Amino acid sequence: MLDDIYNKRILELAADIPRLGQLEAPQARASAVSKLCGSKVTVDLAMEEGRVSDFAHDVKACALGQASSSLMARNVIGASAQELRDLRATMRAMLKENGPPPQGKWEELRVLEPVRDFKARHASTLLTFDAVVDAIDQIEAGGAAGNTGAKASTGTS
Repeated sequence: MLDDIYNKRILELAADIPRLGQLEAPQARASAVSKLCGSKVTVDLAMEEGRVSDFAHDVKACALGQASSSLMARNVIGASAQELRDLRATMRAMLKENGPPPQGKWEELRVLEPVRDFKARHASTLLTFDAVVDAIDQIEAGGAAGNTGAKASTGTS
């Protein structure tokens, strides 16, 4: 059954993560950590007129966290704050409540659908979404970059 979640496409995405590193002048930096496995994703974010204008991330996670981070990096530029909040809610519902996968430009995230059967893997898969929304919240609150909001995911939330 692990072959379902560690399929060829997930491994390809994990091996090819765009936008690695840090932004020179992010408006916000946020981290999310899985207490269960120790995976961690830190994102740097910049926004203009309510849309993501720049993005970078440091991904220290399993293949699932890497794959979801890879897909985030491929699609995040130009996304609105509300779109990214909705995406996090959709991903959480897909994994934890048998909800449908994201649609539109985010539909490739459906590759992570088999993870729903492996509760212990939910937290690492959701790290990038939690960190991005945390960064958006910091920007909207007028928070300074470098104020690392380390949100911890336990896999049970």
